[in-house]
Amino acid sequence: MQDHLLADLRRRLQEEEAQRLSPLACPSRAALRRRPDPLAEQGHRLPFAVDADRVLHSLAYTRYIDKTQVFSLVDNDQISHRVLHVQLVSKIARGLGRLLRLNEDLIEAIALAHDLGHPPFGHDGESYLSKKCVEHGIGPFMHNLQSVHFLERLERGGQGLNLNLQVLDGVLTHDGEIHTVRLSPQRDKDFAALDAQMAAKRADPSLEMVPMTLEGCLVRVADTIAYVGRDLEDAILLGLVSRDMVPDQARRVLGESNGTIVYRLVEDLTANSLEQDHISFSPPVAEALGELKRFNLTHIYTNPAIKTEHPKIAAAFDLLFDSYLEDIRRERLDSPVYRDFLDRLDQNYKNETSPPEMVRDFLAGMTDDFFLKRHADLAVPRRLPGRLNMVHSI
Repeated sequence: MQDHLLADLRRRLQEEEAQRLSPLACPSRAALRRRPDPLAEQGHRLPFAVDADRVLHSLAYTRYIDKTQVFSLVDNDQISHRVLHVQLVSKIARGLGRLLRLNEDLIEAIALAHDLGHPPFGHDGESYLSKKCVEHGIGPFMHNLQSVHFLERLERGGQGLNLNLQVLDGVLTHDGEIHTVRLSPQRDKDFAALDAQMAAKRADPSLEMVPMTLEGCLVRVADTIAYVGRDLEDAILLGLVSRDMVPDQARRVLGESNGTIVYRLVEDLTANSLEQDHISFSPPVAEALGELKRFNLTHIYTNPAIKTEHPKIAAAFDLLFDSYLEDIRRERLDSPVYRDFLDRLDQNYKNETSPPEMVRDFLAGMTDDFFLKRHADLAVPRRLPGRLNMVHSI
């Protein structure tokens, strides 16, 4: 009886969705999983809502809590971490989706998952890990590819979450660092196209990818809206920049506080994207946003004042990568790479994955704090107990 009621509720939700959503939105009935998933078809939740819940309850999502957004090793509890960033992206994108009559469940799933593949220490950590990956012949590291890899291959002990194509595509193509003025979806994709696109991106990291849904396009732009003003506020809080340093055009068009910047970007994007098969800003706002992003790049992201400890972080990546790789090759089963990672994954993963790829996956999943503790285990001498209880033979 209960199953019948829930199924009926699900049908009514689908009918309401069909009436509410824009013809340009991705409806739940279009959701496509790589393999059959009876559990996802039970109960009252629609497919993309199921995906959002799966992401939210994943181990990778839990690790967001202690991953750097921009500022690493800063002794200030008010600085943004990755977990706050993805929540802001989700909030902004869902608000925009409501205004544009897009699928908010799909938007939420993409937004919550889009940065799962980020290693410790943000984009700098990504560059250090990428250097090691190239050195060991497995190609450059890219966090968007790693996000999809976590979702498809590493969660649930190696079984993956079996998310829908539209969610995985949005995660893969989110590229929020690219300055996008106007973005239109490339709708004709299937799982074969997704796999081909991932392979092409591995071969050519400069390849630009476009989402298959307007929802994916929206999350990509919301990523920028979420970080550009917030990173500025964090930098001001740390004394790295001041508000009067913000370029005149950006201040005049967008404002100089995060709240004003977000509001004006959301307002402009809505006005220029409503009932359109694209997501776009007006030319003046797009130009001002580009100017603000360039300011952030010069004065925040590449500022040497926040890089003083980074040679040590880079050296730590070298040490951990090489040490864990040797542990795998020598089958040191007491190593953290076994105890905290490989022991919980299925045999298929171990059979199909090279040792350098295993180390890449282990390091990419670490939080900043876990990374530093594992580095201390290897680099910092520890005191021996006062009595060793050793038996000596004469």
